[in-house]
Amino acid sequence: MADTAKPRDIVLLVDDSPDALGFLTEALEQSGFSVLIATSGQSALNIVDKITPDLILLDAVMPGMDGFETCRRLKTNAGVAQVPVIFMTGLTETEHVVHALGSGGVDYLTKPINIDELRARIRVHLANARSAQSARVALDAAGRHLLAVRADGSIQWSTPQATRLINAATGSDDGLELVAARIATWMSDRDRPGFSRDAAFLLEEREEKGLQLSYLGGLGADEFLFRLTANNRRPDSEILRQHFPLTARESEVLLWIAKGKANRDIGEILGLSARTVNKHLEQIYVKLGVENRASAAVRAAHVLHEGS
Repeated sequence: MADTAKPRDIVLLVDDSPDALGFLTEALEQSGFSVLIATSGQSALNIVDKITPDLILLDAVMPGMDGFETCRRLKTNAGVAQVPVIFMTGLTETEHVVHALGSGGVDYLTKPINIDELRARIRVHLANARSAQSARVALDAAGRHLLAVRADGSIQWSTPQATRLINAATGSDDGLELVAARIATWMSDRDRPGFSRDAAFLLEEREEKGLQLSYLGGLGADEFLFRLTANNRRPDSEILRQHFPLTARESEVLLWIAKGKANRDIGEILGLSARTVNKHLEQIYVKLGVENRASAAVRAAHVLHEGS
């Protein structure tokens, strides 16, 4: 008879103590988990480069790279950034608990470990992680330009559509870092008297064009959701439209041409297909009396310079 059992959840167990590894491995395997073992922080980092666990149990106190630093490094790996990390340690002072949670952990167990409590917490965090992952998959499938951040502005996750839009507009593969810095400023200001959380804000504070972010609300204790859109009411595009006989969309395309963007990037920014961008370009060339994009960009730049 074929084995129809569900795949086992994978737990990465990180501890430098052979006794702890043996005890916990046996208990976890008896509870139905597959267990990967790492005896150091670096070993854990090497393992997650090859295999993505469903949950990580991490000893806080280890020689060399401790658990707190290991967790911070794990969270920089996009493949495991959303994997829940439960700390294990004999340290019980509040500052150590805060340190564990601040470095990316979701929970904290003190040694000696109670197996029943450990099992219960693992089940809860696996269920929470699956629920969050299902929500992200649904958002990705819907093609939404959404991203979630922590209170300090660091990125929790971003839909592929939002990442592509950011990278196209910033001309960088690291555009999320710019967004994180801008959101960090917004997050630090959000509790000021008179500050409006409902007002959209621009990616570049001193520019009246580009991308804008809208706060949609909190998803959890330290997860805040934002929607990203191209700010299509930019004054520069209006200047171009007033000077040339262009439609609103043609003026937007011409603006991004003047900024040196390729057709693919323009399509991502404005939500257009490559064919539509090409059709707009054909009309722009005719209306400006030019033969190529370089000439169109020069004419647009000259007009914008005079209008600035």
